[in-house]
Amino acid sequence: MLGGKRWEAIDLFDRIQLRGVIQACREAKSLSDAGRKLFNTSRSKKTTTNDADRLRKYLARFSLDWQEIVER
Repeated sequence: MLGGKRWEAIDLFDRIQLRGVIQACREAKSLSDAGRKLFNTSRSKKTTTNDADRLRKYLARFSLDWQEIVER
């Protein structure tokens, strides 16, 4: 998980958003469930929705993955 210097290397703006994403992931039943909740508005504007993939890519920007988040 992100801690110490890794966490401090992220802009405050991103840290605030990432905290919310991590919380939503921990409360969700699955990666897809978290994605649906997190992208609930923007998903309706897309022709194809793959919320799990969008969330997976977002987490990867911070070198995180679903399993790492939900196991903590």
